[in-house]
Amino acid sequence: MGDLTTVDLDLMQWVLFAVAGIITGVINTLAGSGSLITLPLFIFLCGLSAPVANGTNRIGALIQNVVGVYSLRKTGQLEMKGSVWLLVPIVIGGIAGALVATDLNEEAMNYTLGGLMVFMLFVLLLDTKRWIRESAVDEKRNKRPVTLLIFLAIGFYGGFIQAGVGIFLLAALVLSAHYSLVAANGIKLLVVGLINIPSLIIFLYYDQVHIVFGLLMALFQAIGAVIGVKVIAKIPNANVWIYRLLIVIVVISAVKFFVG
Repeated sequence: MGDLTTVDLDLMQWVLFAVAGIITGVINTLAGSGSLITLPLFIFLCGLSAPVANGTNRIGALIQNVVGVYSLRKTGQLEMKGSVWLLVPIVIGGIAGALVATDLNEEAMNYTLGGLMVFMLFVLLLDTKRWIRESAVDEKRNKRPVTLLIFLAIGFYGGFIQAGVGIFLLAALVLSAHYSLVAANGIKLLVVGLINIPSLIIFLYYDQVHIVFGLLMALFQAIGAVIGVKVIAKIPNANVWIYRLLIVIVVISAVKFFVG
């Protein structure tokens, strides 16, 4: 894999790196798919291969989500009712997905992600009221085999590649587990953090992580996560605005994966 500690960026590249990291932290905290910014950045700006970029991306995702969960808890916006049942299949799926991702096919991955994003756009537009309602969580729903299988699959996807997993998690939490978007956001941050713990260990084992770029990006993403939480706290009708942001990100994501 070569030297995974060397850093060679000029001043303007560092500025772009920092700004992209902060924006990614905000986007991931409010919705998801911030990895659509960091993955191309690692590949085209930092010169990392796709597998190493995928592994390196896990450092920032992990730290940013830890900061996001802490900030939400501190502001009283973290609602975890009934979510414990969803954590086990998520982590198991994440481990399996990371193992598969150590030998991923980049072209096939892009088309698969693009197709999933198009599907997710239809899901978002299918029933607007279910996305913007307040929480109506029934813990029994989280114990259903179909719900556990859904989160197992999402965990696998999150372990395989970070990009877009936040959107799929929000969809499952809102449409299957009946959380509000605001509540689902907090659980999403915790879940994505849990996925990335074993995933990062696996990528490190296979020498597919650039430690320096990963830690620096994590710093800027953590700043963005704090900003994102503050935004959520101050926006009236946050469910509606997060829903609109989701639609925009899904459309951009689909175009990015298909067009490149």
